[in-house]
Amino acid sequence: MPLANESSPVSKNGIDQEAEYRAQTRLWLRLLACTTMIEGELRRRFREEFDFTMPRFDVLAQLDREPSGLVLGELPKRLMVSAGNLTPIVDRLVEDGYITRTPSNLDRRVQIVCMTMEGRKAFRRMAKSHGSWLAELLAGFPAARLDGLTSELDELKGAVRDAMQKP
Repeated sequence: MPLANESSPVSKNGIDQEAEYRAQTRLWLRLLACTTMIEGELRRRFREEFDFTMPRFDVLAQLDREPSGLVLGELPKRLMVSAGNLTPIVDRLVEDGYITRTPSNLDRRVQIVCMTMEGRKAFRRMAKSHGSWLAELLAGFPAARLDGLTSELDELKGAVRDAMQKP
Protein backbone atom coordinates (compact mmCIF):
# COMPACT_ATOMS: atom_id res chain seq x y z
CA MET A 1 0.00 0.00 0.00
CA PRO A 2 1.43 3.42 -0.97
CA LEU A 3 2.33 5.98 1.61
CA ALA A 4 0.29 9.18 1.78
CA ASN A 5 2.77 11.18 -0.31
CA GLU A 6 3.33 8.49 -2.97
CA SER A 7 1.42 8.58 -6.21
CA SER A 8 -0.71 5.61 -7.18
CA PRO A 9 -3.00 6.05 -10.18
CA VAL A 10 -5.22 3.19 -9.02
CA SER A 11 -5.97 4.60 -5.57
CA LYS A 12 -6.43 8.28 -6.46
CA ASN A 13 -9.72 9.81 -5.54
CA GLY A 14 -11.39 12.42 -7.71
CA ILE A 15 -9.89 15.37 -5.82
CA ASP A 16 -6.33 14.04 -6.15
CA GLN A 17 -6.89 13.36 -9.85
CA GLU A 18 -8.24 16.88 -10.42
CA ALA A 19 -5.23 18.39 -8.63
CA GLU A 20 -2.89 16.33 -10.79
CA TYR A 21 -4.70 17.42 -13.95
CA ARG A 22 -4.39 21.06 -12.87
CA ALA A 23 -0.66 20.61 -12.18
CA GLN A 24 -0.16 18.98 -15.59
CA THR A 25 -2.09 21.77 -17.27
CA ARG A 26 -0.03 24.42 -15.44
CA LEU A 27 3.18 22.69 -16.58
CA TRP A 28 1.96 22.57 -20.19
CA LEU A 29 1.01 26.25 -20.10
CA ARG A 30 4.40 27.26 -18.60
CA LEU A 31 6.28 25.26 -21.26
CA LEU A 32 4.14 26.80 -23.97
CA ALA A 33 4.58 30.33 -22.60
CA CYS A 34 8.38 29.96 -22.40
CA THR A 35 8.57 28.52 -25.91
CA THR A 36 6.28 31.18 -27.36
CA MET A 37 8.17 34.06 -25.72
CA ILE A 38 11.62 32.82 -26.74
CA GLU A 39 10.56 31.85 -30.25
CA GLY A 40 8.84 35.18 -30.82
CA GLU A 41 11.93 37.11 -29.77
CA LEU A 42 14.23 34.95 -31.90
CA ARG A 43 11.94 35.37 -34.93
CA ARG A 44 11.97 39.14 -34.44
CA ARG A 45 15.75 39.28 -34.18
CA PHE A 46 16.30 37.05 -37.23
CA ARG A 47 13.94 39.26 -39.22
CA GLU A 48 15.50 42.55 -38.05
CA GLU A 49 19.17 41.59 -38.07
CA PHE A 50 19.37 39.17 -41.00
CA ASP A 51 16.11 39.60 -42.97
CA PHE A 52 15.76 35.85 -42.43
CA THR A 53 13.12 33.53 -40.99
CA MET A 54 13.39 30.88 -38.28
CA PRO A 55 12.18 28.10 -40.63
CA ARG A 56 14.92 28.97 -43.12
CA PHE A 57 17.48 29.01 -40.29
CA ASP A 58 16.21 25.61 -39.10
CA VAL A 59 16.71 24.10 -42.57
CA LEU A 60 20.27 25.45 -42.69
CA ALA A 61 20.92 24.08 -39.18
CA GLN A 62 19.95 20.58 -40.35
CA LEU A 63 22.12 20.86 -43.45
CA ASP A 64 25.05 22.18 -41.43
CA ARG A 65 25.09 18.82 -39.60
CA GLU A 66 25.30 16.95 -42.92
CA PRO A 67 28.21 18.31 -44.99
CA SER A 68 27.51 15.84 -47.82
CA GLY A 69 23.85 16.88 -47.94
CA LEU A 70 20.52 15.28 -47.16
CA VAL A 71 17.83 13.55 -49.14
CA LEU A 72 15.10 16.18 -49.45
CA GLY A 73 12.51 13.75 -48.04
CA GLU A 74 14.48 13.53 -44.78
CA LEU A 75 14.20 17.25 -43.99
CA PRO A 76 10.46 17.29 -43.14
CA LYS A 77 10.99 14.37 -40.75
CA ARG A 78 13.85 16.08 -38.97
CA LEU A 79 12.05 19.41 -38.77
CA MET A 80 8.68 17.83 -37.90
CA VAL A 81 6.85 19.71 -40.65
CA SER A 82 4.99 18.62 -43.77
CA ALA A 83 6.78 18.41 -47.11
CA GLY A 84 4.26 20.93 -48.46
CA ASN A 85 5.27 23.50 -45.85
CA LEU A 86 8.95 22.89 -46.51
CA THR A 87 8.92 23.21 -50.31
CA PRO A 88 8.63 27.03 -50.50
CA ILE A 89 11.33 27.40 -47.84
CA VAL A 90 13.73 25.16 -49.77
CA ASP A 91 12.84 26.95 -53.03
CA ARG A 92 13.67 30.32 -51.46
CA LEU A 93 16.98 29.06 -50.03
CA VAL A 94 17.92 27.73 -53.49
CA GLU A 95 16.94 31.07 -55.12
CA ASP A 96 19.04 32.98 -52.59
CA GLY A 97 22.08 30.74 -53.17
CA TYR A 98 22.20 29.24 -49.67
CA ILE A 99 21.56 25.65 -50.76
CA THR A 100 21.57 23.48 -53.87
CA ARG A 101 19.05 20.84 -54.85
CA THR A 102 20.24 18.15 -57.27
CA PRO A 103 18.97 14.72 -58.35
CA SER A 104 20.69 11.72 -56.77
CA ASN A 105 23.10 9.77 -58.96
CA LEU A 106 21.48 6.53 -57.75
CA ASP A 107 17.83 7.51 -58.26
CA ARG A 108 16.99 10.58 -60.33
CA ARG A 109 13.62 10.91 -58.53
CA VAL A 110 15.44 11.59 -55.24
CA GLN A 111 16.64 15.14 -54.58
CA ILE A 112 19.77 15.88 -52.53
CA VAL A 113 19.99 19.25 -50.79
CA CYS A 114 23.37 20.66 -49.76
CA MET A 115 24.46 23.93 -48.23
CA THR A 116 26.61 26.16 -50.44
CA MET A 117 29.73 27.89 -49.15
CA GLU A 118 27.76 31.15 -49.06
CA GLY A 119 25.00 29.39 -47.12
CA ARG A 120 27.48 27.93 -44.66
CA LYS A 121 29.08 31.33 -44.01
CA ALA A 122 25.70 33.00 -43.53
CA PHE A 123 24.51 30.18 -41.28
CA ARG A 124 27.62 30.40 -39.07
CA ARG A 125 27.09 34.15 -38.60
CA MET A 126 23.43 33.62 -37.76
CA ALA A 127 24.16 30.65 -35.47
CA LYS A 128 26.64 32.74 -33.49
CA SER A 129 24.02 35.46 -33.01
CA HIS A 130 21.36 32.85 -32.21
CA GLY A 131 23.56 31.49 -29.41
CA SER A 132 24.22 34.91 -27.95
CA TRP A 133 20.52 35.82 -28.14
CA LEU A 134 19.59 32.67 -26.22
CA ALA A 135 22.28 33.38 -23.66
CA GLU A 136 20.90 36.89 -23.23
CA LEU A 137 17.30 35.68 -22.91
CA LEU A 138 18.20 32.99 -20.37
CA ALA A 139 20.75 35.03 -18.40
CA GLY A 140 18.27 35.65 -15.60
CA PHE A 141 17.92 31.93 -14.92
CA PRO A 142 20.67 30.52 -12.66
CA ALA A 143 23.30 28.79 -14.80
CA ALA A 144 23.80 26.21 -12.05
CA ARG A 145 20.20 25.03 -12.55
CA LEU A 146 20.25 24.74 -16.36
CA ASP A 147 21.64 21.19 -16.47
CA GLY A 148 19.13 19.96 -13.90
CA LEU A 149 16.22 21.55 -15.72
CA THR A 150 17.43 20.13 -19.04
CA SER A 151 17.70 16.68 -17.48
CA GLU A 152 14.18 16.90 -16.08
CA LEU A 153 12.82 18.07 -19.44
CA ASP A 154 14.59 15.13 -21.11
CA GLU A 155 12.75 12.82 -18.70
CA LEU A 156 9.47 14.60 -19.45
CA LYS A 157 10.10 14.23 -23.19
CA GLY A 158 10.74 10.52 -22.73
CA ALA A 159 7.54 10.08 -20.70
CA VAL A 160 5.50 11.88 -23.36
CA ARG A 161 7.11 9.79 -26.13
CA ASP A 162 6.35 6.60 -24.19
CA ALA A 163 2.73 7.67 -23.67
CA MET A 164 2.38 8.35 -27.39
CA GLN A 165 3.66 4.88 -28.27
CA LYS A 166 1.14 3.05 -26.09
CA PRO A 167 -1.61 1.30 -28.07
